[in-house]
Amino acid sequence: MDLLSRLTSVGDAVLTLAKAGFLTPMRPDRTVAMVAAARAEGLSIATGFATAAARRPDSPGLIDELGTLTWRELDERAHALAAALQQLPGGTPEVVGIMARNHRGFVEALIAATRIGADVLLLNTSFAGPALADVVNREDADVVIYDEEFTASVDRALADRPQATRILAWTDHDTDGQTLDKLIAAHAGQRAGRTERTSRLILLTSGTTGTPKGAKHSGGGASNLIAILRRTPWRVGETTVVVAPMFHAWGFSQLVFASAMACTVVTRRKFDPEATLALVDKYQATGLCVVPVMFDRIMELPDEVRHRYSGRSLRFAACSGSRMRPDVVTSFMDEFGDVIYNNYNATEAGMIATATPADLRAAPDTAGRPAVGTEIRIYDEDFSEVPTGEVGRIFVKNSTQFDGYTSGTTKDFHDGFMSSGDIGRLDEAGRLFVVGRDDEMIVSGGENVYPIEVEKTLTSHPQVAEATVLGVDDEQYGQRLVAFVVLADGSSTSGDDLKAHVRENLANYKVPRAITILRELPRGSTGKILRNELIARTAEG
Repeated sequence: MDLLSRLTSVGDAVLTLAKAGFLTPMRPDRTVAMVAAARAEGLSIATGFATAAARRPDSPGLIDELGTLTWRELDERAHALAAALQQLPGGTPEVVGIMARNHRGFVEALIAATRIGADVLLLNTSFAGPALADVVNREDADVVIYDEEFTASVDRALADRPQATRILAWTDHDTDGQTLDKLIAAHAGQRAGRTERTSRLILLTSGTTGTPKGAKHSGGGASNLIAILRRTPWRVGETTVVVAPMFHAWGFSQLVFASAMACTVVTRRKFDPEATLALVDKYQATGLCVVPVMFDRIMELPDEVRHRYSGRSLRFAACSGSRMRPDVVTSFMDEFGDVIYNNYNATEAGMIATATPADLRAAPDTAGRPAVGTEIRIYDEDFSEVPTGEVGRIFVKNSTQFDGYTSGTTKDFHDGFMSSGDIGRLDEAGRLFVVGRDDEMIVSGGENVYPIEVEKTLTSHPQVAEATVLGVDDEQYGQRLVAFVVLADGSSTSGDDLKAHVRENLANYKVPRAITILRELPRGSTGKILRNELIARTAEG
């Protein structure tokens, strides 16, 4: 990049930060405190929380079911917990696993572990004992901080790791066990000693079809900040409701981003569609961070329930994590305004693309345009770029790519571009459309079938609310298509009728061999469909 381009880029970044309120004049003492906090934390997860405490010490930082913590209180509690972790009988931990829902304990554990230089392993709250055991053993976690409701799973997972320290993050009653609150109270006013270790974040891939992999991250925060601010109207010091799970890459990024913006974070442990609308109205939130299925659940509320809440304080409702239903996108914006921002992210690549409300009005199923600082290429099997409109493998290049998997492996790369693991296409306007995973393409009788095409056809049927399609092994055809659908409330139809609907709209080889009607599709905590459970169901059948 030449000098003029660099200066232009810096100038654009300054204007973006100014528009978001970052450069608003402050009291000199707070400016000095922010600089000191940033220098003390370095470039880490804890930096945003520390600078927010310096910038707005007495403003609400986090609001959960236990009440409100100011930024100062949150910062001080996290310092006390960091000191406590350094003084554990087994010494300073090197890997801290956190298995907690959205609440203050998750946030305090996250900040404290970062401050002592421990690697932070975010654990899916849907993990059962075997999956949890595989991850904590593979990543060598020596401390696990968890909510009381997950005790049985944690006990099974740590059966072979008696040396691991267990700390309860949330309890519903008094307990004799070690808790975050007890450790914080016992070390109030203390701070952790300096450490030479640099904390890394270990995010787990979704694992909907196999064992989740740990993806290491150590940078890219500033680039993500600018990229998000260019597309999404965040403003410093406002209020954001974060109900996307914080252990997941998307919910985690929104939590950390809100801290960098000194935005009050309002959250609750378990998602409830009506309660979410109530939080938005009660706190006049300008931002809402969700996963797509949460939009579905909000729009499934009876009209008389939804209409109790205006949601008109919202400037943005940002989502990521899985496909959005185009009909829900349109109906939500019709009712609450043009506020949806769809973000296409990958655990390994960070921010890739964002669809603004204008993009979604034009094409409700788009993943949006490349984020600032990100390049996207669509390759065929020979790594040649495909023409506009044609489907191929999505490869990306940006500054937020991960450092590799903890196993030592990495993603496919070509010419500096990393595979996102998805297939898709770009339209004439430069918008990206994700067709599916590159390992989801089904070859049936020698014909290539993309599940999303069949899913869209099924959901276009007036009786169908949701559908997912997958391929299972077949001796005659190699693979055969099977579909699982959820009917709209009060609807009734048959698998044969739905097959006829697909046959009327698509080629015969794209018609599922079997269609099973379910009351609901199995989903993980982030709303992604658990394909492995459906595959097991077909095997049992």
